[in-house]
Order: sequence, then structure tokens, then C-alpha cells
Amino acid sequence: MLCRVANLCEKEVICIKDGTKIGNVCDVELDIEKGQILTLVVYGRPRCFGILGREEDFIINWCEIKIIGEDTILVGCAPPRDRCRRKGFLSTLLGKR
Repeated sequence: MLCRVANLCEKEVICIKDGTKIGNVCDVELDIEKGQILTLVVYGRPRCFGILGREEDFIINWCEIKIIGEDTILVGCAPPRDRCRRKGFLSTLLGKR
């Protein structure tokens, strides 16, 4: 199967361990000398509509990719716990987790 980088960036990344949606591929790291894709990058979610920056990016090593399908990429690595759980508005204001 042939795939362009632009098409790769449209795919959703899913963790096969727990079914969590990690996000969409936003960037790719290449080793130009070897001609290999090293990692896929999923950008962190914006904080407060991007005013406060973003959460940390999630880096997926190529060896962690299990299957690349038409719409999704299944990976074996789990996202950080913070990324899986969204805090509510009141929890954010009160500082609770």
C-alpha cells in the first residue's frame, strides 16, 4: 500500500491497548540519510483555545505502529493518563483532578 505524508496526516491514531483515541497525525520525523520514517507526532490539545499554549506533543515511534488502515493508525503505545481524561470546568477552577 502506498501512502503520501499528506494522507498519513489525515488519519486518526488509536491505542489498541484500551481503544483510546490519541488524536490525528500532525507531523512526521524522517531520517533523510536512511530514507525512513522514524516517528509520527500528534500535537497536544490546545489549552484554553490555544491562548495558554498546548499540552505536550505525543511522539509515536515507528516500531509502535501495528496497522495503518484507510482511516486509522493502530498503535501499541498508550497515551499519558492526562491525555485520556478531560477535566471539567469546575475541576479546573477548583484545582481538583
